[in-house]
Amino acid sequence: MSSPKKIVLLGATGSIGENTLRVVAKHPDKLELLAIAGRRRWRDLARIAKEFNVPHVAIYDEAACTEAKASGEFPAETKLYCGLEGLIAVSVLEEAELVVPAVVGTLSLKPTLAALEKGKDIALASKEILVLAGKFVMETAKKSGSRMLPLDSEHNAIFQCLQGERKVDVDRLILTASGGPFRDFTREQMTTVTKEMALKHPNWDMGPKITIDSSTMANKGLELIEARWLFDLPADRIDVTIHPQSIVHSMVQYVDGSILAQLCPPVMTFAIQHTLLYPERAVGVDATLDFSQLMSLEFRPPDEVQFPCLRLAREAALAGGIATGAFNASNEVAVEAFVADRIGYLDIPRVIEQTLSAISNHDPDNLDDLLAADAEARRIAADKVATLTTSLAQ
Repeated sequence: MSSPKKIVLLGATGSIGENTLRVVAKHPDKLELLAIAGRRRWRDLARIAKEFNVPHVAIYDEAACTEAKASGEFPAETKLYCGLEGLIAVSVLEEAELVVPAVVGTLSLKPTLAALEKGKDIALASKEILVLAGKFVMETAKKSGSRMLPLDSEHNAIFQCLQGERKVDVDRLILTASGGPFRDFTREQMTTVTKEMALKHPNWDMGPKITIDSSTMANKGLELIEARWLFDLPADRIDVTIHPQSIVHSMVQYVDGSILAQLCPPVMTFAIQHTLLYPERAVGVDATLDFSQLMSLEFRPPDEVQFPCLRLAREAALAGGIATGAFNASNEVAVEAFVADRIGYLDIPRVIEQTLSAISNHDPDNLDDLLAADAEARRIAADKVATLTTSLAQ
């Protein structure tokens, strides 16, 4: 690279954002932060702007943005943007080369689509974008010639295993899952799960929403749907295997029976650095595996009866249409209610299943139709939560 690649980081204050900053700091000659964005933690954004000399900062929450502008804590040369329009504005900056949507949920959908329309490459960390709007996102990328580079460790592993191979030779994709903190629980033990228990992941350091999704395996379901769009394979050719060590990040099985895997420690900087520097490689941020030490790797099939969120995600992927968006929307509503102590842990898949049963599935004609379906799924899920909350109170 003759000059550093200019990056827009949406979600700079989250766990993916923090690890992205570590990679950028490691390679200042190769990577440069053109813009950062966050929801409301403007003091953290101000600190990052000072440390990395970031010229553009977007804050989604209007009140937080107003407070930030009046604070005087940002460098004088830093331009501040507010609201969703602010996120879109930084995503389409002329100098931007790579946009990293690392916001949990679908908040970065419109900024991502706007960036794709301008021909920007995307380093995708927000899996919900493809779960909700995979059809429209991939069509927009194809029209503009933008690259969709997977930043999630599992999809990045598959991406690496596909390099130099022919798509016609791919038989199956195999996503690995840690199984979360309850992988060895009995069904009776699952009834005792509390919020505090669900927020403790055995391998990864992630935000609360992703951590809970990992414990229910909803996260792996979302990744299955995302893989369907990223790699253009039907859901019935994407498998999931439990791998407690989180060392093998995913695999590709070819028609001759050969299986290629990508291995590294369960630290996000490996996938992030590969994506940001692609197609180059460089010395990593964190230490890699040491094969002079004893190491064991275990694999086993997931129990979709004990973890119904995975089954529901696969069914939604096979159904297509608005079903995958409804899966995501109802899961978000249910997890939020669980964190707020309004429903129990096992109510999360109940809300999802009841929502999927209640929607009228169809193939959306446009983005407005899709977003309307998303809003309707959230309304249905909220009604299901209210019913469960009333039952819990009684």
